[in-house]
Amino acid sequence: MATQSNNETAAVVVRGDASSFKQEVVAGTHRLLADEPASAGGSDAGPDPYDYLLAALGVCTSMTIGLYARRKNLPLQTIKVSLWQSRIYAKDCEECETKEGMLDRIEVEIELTGPLSTEQHDKLMEIAAKCPVHRTLTSEINIRLRAAQKSPAS
Repeated sequence: MATQSNNETAAVVVRGDASSFKQEVVAGTHRLLADEPASAGGSDAGPDPYDYLLAALGVCTSMTIGLYARRKNLPLQTIKVSLWQSRIYAKDCEECETKEGMLDRIEVEIELTGPLSTEQHDKLMEIAAKCPVHRTLTSEINIRLRAAQKSPAS
């Protein structure tokens, strides 16, 4: 496992080689695969990086809605979150601050089932935007890249 400078074990480790896009993702005790589709030169052995990004947002959104509904004893039965990622021209986005170049757009469609009142449904939709991953993706993100420390040869 990789460690941070403070000797904390990495939350996620990704391993691959230069021969293909296929990657092994290790998150705790879970092992996943990531790849690119065949149309992009991969072998389609797993979701691509944007699929994982959308999955993180969708899972967090669904979990946040479900947690709120349980805490408030709302009659929510099922949650379905569908997501799409695209690149759009900034000038075509009325609600965006950026007005030049391209930007990423993530569209999220949420389907809630159960005998919810209009007010309960509206509140759950409001809560959806408060999931931690949503808040991370819409805030300033500081990503620090560094080369791994090489172990002394023994």
